[in-house]
Amino acid sequence: MSRRILVVCHEGRHDAVRAADRVSDDLREHGIETVRNGSAEGVELVVVLGGDGTILRAAEEARNHDVPVLGVNLGHVGFLAEAEPEALPEVVARIVARDYSVEERMTLDVQVTTPDGRVQRSWAVNEAAVEKGERARMVVATIGVDGRGLSSFGCDAIILATPTGSTAYAFSGGGPVVWPDVEALLLVPIAAHALFTRPMVVGPSSVLEVEILPYEETHAVVWCDGRRLLDAPSGSRIEVRRGERPVRLARLTEAPFSGRLVAKFNLPVKGWRNLREVP
Repeated sequence: MSRRILVVCHEGRHDAVRAADRVSDDLREHGIETVRNGSAEGVELVVVLGGDGTILRAAEEARNHDVPVLGVNLGHVGFLAEAEPEALPEVVARIVARDYSVEERMTLDVQVTTPDGRVQRSWAVNEAAVEKGERARMVVATIGVDGRGLSSFGCDAIILATPTGSTAYAFSGGGPVVWPDVEALLLVPIAAHALFTRPMVVGPSSVLEVEILPYEETHAVVWCDGRRLLDAPSGSRIEVRRGERPVRLARLTEAPFSGRLVAKFNLPVKGWRNLREVP
């Protein structure tokens, strides 16, 4: 049976298109069929050349068909990526040899119930961000966990994240960095007008809840990974729980997450264990 690989890139970026052409040509030289920016149905792997935004777009397609994603970073931080552009020859060689492992990452299932009973559903790899609507001055909401209210306040946004998303929007809002193999859900208020607005980390079986208080000026929206939009007018209830279907990421190394943190954020570690520099 012939092998098929889906190659995804940002078609508006010349460097990404060139890299995708190169990967596709090299894979075809080894007898592997490639598909560009199409369906993941029937493929063994999705190779993504771009930043985290492109990887998230590819993950949406890959998740529908339970196919792993291997990201090559052509963006800025690229936390979801497994390799840098200079490693493209190695990436191709490892794909040809099927020399990669696959890990599963938690996702979120998101549900918004509006006052008229309408139910909207979506999902996220990184986060569901409850943000101000177009004309709203702020989000006025009550947060709760497992059916019990905890606090009410006005804020710019409320981030409901996975451990994978802890280094994305939630990190920028002052949330904790959570290792991706930890099973947990995060809630991070952004610019909240209240005393109790600390980030929270709860267990994977908990349900995070946000109720948009029924004030005339309160209107919110929920962005899932910054890609899928749900409307949440006054009186809406937002529930976020562990997703039933994970996202699968292909890995080329077994390096610890701490090494990824140091590399991606260029953290200073000089002096660690009396070494001048630590890779």
